[in-house]
Amino acid sequence: MAEKLTISDIARIAGVSKATVSRVLNNKPDVDAATRERIWQIINERDYTPSLFATVQAGGKSRLVGIMIPSLTWPLIPEIMRGVAEVIEASPYEIVLYGMVHQESRGDLAERIVTSKLTSGLLAILPGPAMDQVTALNAHGFPVVVIDDQGLPTDAPWVGADNRQGAMLAIQHLLAQGHRRIAHIKGPERYRCSHDRYEGYVDALREAGIMADPTLVAHGDFEEPSGYQAASLLLDRPDAPTAIFAGNDMMAYGVMHYAKERHIAIPRDLALIGFDDTTPSGYMHPPLTTVRQPFYEMGRQGMELLLAMIESPRPIELPGSPTRRVLRALPPPHIELQTSLVLRESTAMATL
Repeated sequence: MAEKLTISDIARIAGVSKATVSRVLNNKPDVDAATRERIWQIINERDYTPSLFATVQAGGKSRLVGIMIPSLTWPLIPEIMRGVAEVIEASPYEIVLYGMVHQESRGDLAERIVTSKLTSGLLAILPGPAMDQVTALNAHGFPVVVIDDQGLPTDAPWVGADNRQGAMLAIQHLLAQGHRRIAHIKGPERYRCSHDRYEGYVDALREAGIMADPTLVAHGDFEEPSGYQAASLLLDRPDAPTAIFAGNDMMAYGVMHYAKERHIAIPRDLALIGFDDTTPSGYMHPPLTTVRQPFYEMGRQGMELLLAMIESPRPIELPGSPTRRVLRALPPPHIELQTSLVLRESTAMATL
């Protein structure tokens, strides 16, 4: 078997530098036509398949971008990735997926991304404990965009959703249906989105002249069992609420489970709203009214922003639109997308 040709071999045969070969492989315009033609003739005659890593090492810009995700099993990840994929498919780039499966691997993941020189940028989706490393990457000039709702936006370019506005939509809908004793199951205290959704709940009640009752606020962890436990605390009291706003859909599923066991009919006896609009919500019994996060748009706009940063390192100005607010336009861009209320069968007019 003939030895596989390398980028160094192509450069030697063509009488040029490895960097020149790399520029040709990456379709850079700064190579004269005769040299370009000679290099491609050698490549075609020798049936050379370029190594992406070798191309980068030779001075070219990688056509790979990194995607950091917490877990493929999280229900919101597929929809974010659908938006990412739409942008990638229309570009010359491909993706490398970094899964933060093991807690111990998170601390040095960002360092490995840079030292490998494999990717030209990073889209960090809900980086959690790795946020410090992601922010450090951005500070050192590596193109980074964060999709996050767990912490406050940092100095890294950021895409998120307006959680407070979404919570207000949910409570305003319940108020319009005549509900006044509205409970809330709050998400983990360490997440910024939990506080934003709680503040939206309080704001909407205050606008209606209702003071939030702290005894109607239970705490969960965004998982279904915690919603079940919170429902048992809220619905077993003699002055049980007529409606519950759960901090996410998973906890709302737990409320449904408990209500079914206690023969509490939804929505006749209890109105219920979730948050996220993950795929199973439309197939629950009854289908769940919920606040839709624009996960697809978050993925699409996050990747568009990252590729713009890779291709043009100059400051990027982003106009606002009816569906997003640009909290910070010149560097770093901070984009906040609007949420929307999806009405299904788990809410109804309050019965007196």
